[in-house]
Amino acid sequence: MNAYIRQVLDDLKARFPWESEFIQAAEEVLESIEPLIEAEPKYKSQRILERIIEPERTIMFKVPWMDDKGDFHINRGYRVQFNSAIGPYKGGLRFHPKVQLSTLKFLGFEQTFKNALTGLPMGGGKGGSDFDPNGKSDNEIMRFCQSFMTELCKHVGPDTDVPAGDIGVGGREVGYLFGQYKRIRNEWSGVLTGKGLNFGGSLIRPEATGFGAIYFAEEMLKVKKDNLTGKLVSASGFGNVAWGACIKATQLGAKVVTISGPDGYIHDPDGIGTQEKWNYLEQMLIIDRNKVETYVKKFPSAMFHAGKKPWGVKVDIAMPCAIQNELDGDDAKALIANGVKIVVETSNMGCTPEAWKLFIEKKIPFGPGKAANAGGVATSGLEMSQNSMRLNWSAKEVDDRLHEIMINIHRAAWDAAKQYGFEGNYVIGANIVGFKKVADAMISQGLV
Repeated sequence: MNAYIRQVLDDLKARFPWESEFIQAAEEVLESIEPLIEAEPKYKSQRILERIIEPERTIMFKVPWMDDKGDFHINRGYRVQFNSAIGPYKGGLRFHPKVQLSTLKFLGFEQTFKNALTGLPMGGGKGGSDFDPNGKSDNEIMRFCQSFMTELCKHVGPDTDVPAGDIGVGGREVGYLFGQYKRIRNEWSGVLTGKGLNFGGSLIRPEATGFGAIYFAEEMLKVKKDNLTGKLVSASGFGNVAWGACIKATQLGAKVVTISGPDGYIHDPDGIGTQEKWNYLEQMLIIDRNKVETYVKKFPSAMFHAGKKPWGVKVDIAMPCAIQNELDGDDAKALIANGVKIVVETSNMGCTPEAWKLFIEKKIPFGPGKAANAGGVATSGLEMSQNSMRLNWSAKEVDDRLHEIMINIHRAAWDAAKQYGFEGNYVIGANIVGFKKVADAMISQGLV
C-alpha cells in the first residue's frame, strides 16, 4: 500500500480505535484510490486525505420527549455534516436503537462520494438518533420528531443541509419533522426530502433506491452481454429498498424470491411480483418492522426460515438491501457455490470486506453501495430541484431521469476502473470517480 495512505489510516485508527465502521469505510475508499494517489501528487501535497476523512462539523444534542403515559424519556440526536465541497450537506436521518457516532460517520463519509457520483450538486452528511420508533404510537413519534427538529432546525436549511429519511424514518416521520421546521422557522422550503406528495414530495422517491439498484444491475449484466429477463434475485430486508427492487425487477423481467427481517427470511418461489404482495410489504412495516414471518400468513405458499439469512438460496443476483455488514464471507462462499452471476450492494456497506473482496477475486461482478444504491439520494436531489423551481414532475419524468443517472454512474465507474488498469472492478472505479470530484473541488476552494 502507498506509504501516504498507510500513514493516514494508521493515524485514523490510533485516534478513533473504537469507530470500527468508520475505519472500515475509510479503508475501503483510501485503499482503492491508490492508483489515483500515485498518479496525482497534488492530493498528497494538499493533504487531501487527512482533510477528507474529517467531518466538517459534528453536532450532538439531547432529545427529551414524553410518551403517552406522561413519562419522560431522553434520547441522543446527531448530525454529521461531512463534506460540502460540491453542494449542501445531503443524507438521511436514521432512528434506530443502535445508532452511534461511528455509524453516522461511516454513513456520512460514504454519502459524500455517493452524492458526487450522481452528478448532482450535493455534499455528504448523515444524522439520526438512538430512538426506536418500533411499537410507538403516532403521537409519541410526533412528539419525538418535534423535539428532535427543535434542535436540528438550527443547523439545517435548503442551502445548508437537506436531510432525508433512512432506517426508522419514513414518510410519517419526515412529515412531522417538516412541520416542526416550518413552525419554528416560519418558512416553507425544501429542507427535507422524502416528503409527502401533498406537500412538496417527489413521485418515485420511496421506490428510488430499489429502482436505481435494479437499473445498475441491468447495466452490469449488459457488460456481460446478458439481461434481467428470467433472472432470480435474492433481496434482504423488507422496507422501501427491497420493495422498490421487487417492483422494478418484476417490470424488467426478473423475479425477486427472498426478503428478510431480524427474525429470519422468506423464500417465495412464485416471486414477490404482484401488486397485492407489494402492498403487503408496506403494511408489514406498520404491523411490526422486526418481523418478516407475517408474510407467510398472508401468502402461505412461501416459506419462512427462522434466524437465517437468505444467501443460501440459489439465485442469479444477490442484493443485500437491509443494513451494513449483513453479508459476510461465509455468505459470499454460499452464493458463489450456487453460481451467483452478480452482486449488487443495495444497502450501505452491506458486504463485509471479506465478502466483497472474495467476489472480486472470483471474478463475480460486484456493484458497491455508493454506486449501486445512489438512486435514492439521486431522486432526493431531483426532489430538491422540483422544490426550488416550484414544479412537480410526472412519475415517468422522474423515473427516466433516475434511469439516466444510474446509467451514467455505471459508465463512469466502469471507465475509471479501466483507465487505471482494473477493468471490471467497480469498487476502484466508483471510489476514484467520487473521490476525484470532491477532492478537486476542495483544492479549488482553498484550505477551508
